[in-house]
Amino acid sequence: MAVPGLATLGGPLAAAVELPPSADFSNDTWWIVAIKAVGIVVFLLTSVLIAIWFERKVVARMQIRPGPNVHGPFGLLQSLADAMKLLLKEDINVKAADKVVYIVAPMISVFCALLTFAVIPLGPVVSMFGVETPVQLTDFPVAVLYILAATSVGVYGIVLGGWASGSTYPLLGAVRSTAQVISYELAMGLSLVSVFVMAGSMSTSQIVESQDSVWWVFPLLPAFVIYFISMVGEVNRLPFDLPEAEGELVSGFMTEYSSMKFAWFFLAEYINMLNVSAVATTLFFGGWKAPFGLGLINDGMLNQGWWPVLWFLAKLWFFMFLFVWIRGTLLRFRYDQFMKFGWKVLIPAALVWIVCVAVVQGVRQFTDVDLRTLLIVLGVIAVVGIGLSFLVPEKKPEPEPEPEAFDAFAGGYPVPPLPGQTLPPSPRRARLEAQRAQGGTGTATATITQAPSGAPGADADTPADGEQEETRG
Repeated sequence: MAVPGLATLGGPLAAAVELPPSADFSNDTWWIVAIKAVGIVVFLLTSVLIAIWFERKVVARMQIRPGPNVHGPFGLLQSLADAMKLLLKEDINVKAADKVVYIVAPMISVFCALLTFAVIPLGPVVSMFGVETPVQLTDFPVAVLYILAATSVGVYGIVLGGWASGSTYPLLGAVRSTAQVISYELAMGLSLVSVFVMAGSMSTSQIVESQDSVWWVFPLLPAFVIYFISMVGEVNRLPFDLPEAEGELVSGFMTEYSSMKFAWFFLAEYINMLNVSAVATTLFFGGWKAPFGLGLINDGMLNQGWWPVLWFLAKLWFFMFLFVWIRGTLLRFRYDQFMKFGWKVLIPAALVWIVCVAVVQGVRQFTDVDLRTLLIVLGVIAVVGIGLSFLVPEKKPEPEPEPEAFDAFAGGYPVPPLPGQTLPPSPRRARLEAQRAQGGTGTATATITQAPSGAPGADADTPADGEQEETRG
């Protein structure tokens, strides 16, 4: 398949490059497929245990404390102890819950989380028990769309779990999760379109092969930034953990879950972290290919055999470290900030970037313009535009109108003024000040001395009474 847009930043390739066919699974037997499937499940479950320990240890180091260090060397068995605690804990069921949906919801989340790695290429063709097979369970022309579909269906576990719990806080977390996935999955899908345009395919194995000369993170950096932000929102991690916000929703959609049902949700969250990290590695960071320079050692020996699995895991855990780093650094967004950022920033930015990439690819396809020259021209235009923006005179803000006088008795009863509002002048104070100006202070004092307030013969409308009431106020 010809891909006219494939080129490097250092020097463009030919106008048309023939991508190799997608991974060949023709030699796979049923037991090879079974070994791969079981291997993926074991890898994900083991990685979750390591990720929990890793997160607690890294956050502890950021906060200058030791973290888990009792169970096993360096506290490595702490995650196993936590898993056993959840397994042996009392399983509590809520009376008001919809029993079937309440139990099925966490299973949906875990099952959908396990589907993504089926199309992630972990390495090239290797010999597995004498059979030449790719280190990948399967692949097809729309593999990335399959990943997006699996992640979007996975949110049904959260939504149904919150709804079926029969409680207020889980329901609020479920509603938030629905809006969050709709918002950020749109931005995530749009950020991947530019990769499809450049690679000429939606097959994960072909996208990895298309990054033989340059990783797509460099020419498509804005798309990667949008994807990275979206993937943090997609997996409900800080600063986007609105569906399970402990500070405001107790524990969100998981409030009424305990024991293993809670552990399934917990497991799904960490597996989804691994999933989005693997997608970022595959689509933007060259997949299983060795970093630049290392792939040329000994005629590409480090890109053959089982070595590429090591490179894939290193890139995967780099993104896992970023997840932990962000959690230990940033605070939770407010819900309105979160939604505005998704709809008013990420989605428009992704659409603008798709248009830019499509225009560049169209110009290169129908003309003989060199990619480097085209990028230089676009860069100069961007720099000139930014420079001219500084020459535009700044518009002076219009003076704010003075606040209108506030009538505290307009509704028939006293109302305290809001910030920025001022009470109108008191008529009683105006009368007192007028009497003081006329020298009536001495008379008022004498009147107070001779006829105190409430005594027989005291005049309620005299200035003395008014002054006395004002003093009391």
